Amino acid sequence: MDRIDTLVVGAGVIGLACARALASRGTEVLLLEQEPAIGTGISSRNSEVIHAGLYYPSQWHKTRLCVRGRALLYPFLEQAGVPYRRCGKLVVATSDAQLSQLQQLANQAEANGVGGISLLSEAEARLLEPQLSCRGALLSRESGILDSHQLMLALQGDAQHQGALLALHCRVHAIHPGQAGLTVTTSQGDILCRKLVLAAGLATPALIGCIKGFNQALPRQYLAKGNYYKLSGDAPFSHLIYPLPEPGGLGIHLTLDLAGNARFGPDVQWCDAVNYEVTPGLEETFKRAVGRYWPQVEGRTLTADYAGVRPKLSGPGEPGVDFALLGPRELGLRGVVALAGIESPGLTASLALAEWVADQLQD
Repeated sequence: MDRIDTLVVGAGVIGLACARALASRGTEVLLLEQEPAIGTGISSRNSEVIHAGLYYPSQWHKTRLCVRGRALLYPFLEQAGVPYRRCGKLVVATSDAQLSQLQQLANQAEANGVGGISLLSEAEARLLEPQLSCRGALLSRESGILDSHQLMLALQGDAQHQGALLALHCRVHAIHPGQAGLTVTTSQGDILCRKLVLAAGLATPALIGCIKGFNQALPRQYLAKGNYYKLSGDAPFSHLIYPLPEPGGLGIHLTLDLAGNARFGPDVQWCDAVNYEVTPGLEETFKRAVGRYWPQVEGRTLTADYAGVRPKLSGPGEPGVDFALLGPRELGLRGVVALAGIESPGLTASLALAEWVADQLQD
């Protein structure tokens, strides 16, 4: 049987960041990934936005780790040569009735300790973005975009430079706690480890269920598919453009890639199974949503781009909830950490999440 000090399951951006953080502290780490490549799930099917930390209550993990993660992320991107752009974001109120919501969002951002925030009048917003239609906007100067695949490659390179090992095509079937540690049964054989990190995105709840003898009640995971449609031709904006949040998500927003192309999404489609096919025929639905802040979309062409699936811990019609960060105390299992419900802003928070995991497992 192979033996390793710490096993990390899931080689998306969070698992890679955890492997890097643990290895940098001198821990012997093996990273397992069931797919043939790193980061093929949630980590490669999102908006690639660096969030500022505007939206959630100050005491939530989502907020604290987003703010901390962003502070760590920009210097790491610079040092590692990962492409990014601090382009800024405008959250827009498209009616007078929404102006009070915009003020509440600004108040929340201030309470969260987010810098670079300004409330703009309609005229001020249009000076920045002449094609924008709004009654007011909140400018977040610290928001940006990055190349998520290059970020993951940089994290992988750092982790392996520190001695971490990576095993692809390796699926976990069972986890047996015992006196000598945790025996993890995989498609490539059994592994005995002292510490275990479950950071497998959509698969984390099922992996917790693989722990023999574990019978605690855990939050239910819901699946919310999000479609993205791309804009043909030149992008009309230089900032990211977001409507005010809506139930289940942040609304169909305009994001940019590093080549300057624009795409819209994601929407929210509750589903029972993971399906990465873009739902066809949504062009007019997207145009109606986008038209509230950019009426000129009516004369432009939208085409299907890609889709992602969010792991949500609250279902349709329910208020949003925090990340489920389950350490040894919460799980009642020495040396085990599980990360569930890591949706947005998980990408931004990745380095801070990894710090938290490493602290939980510190001897």
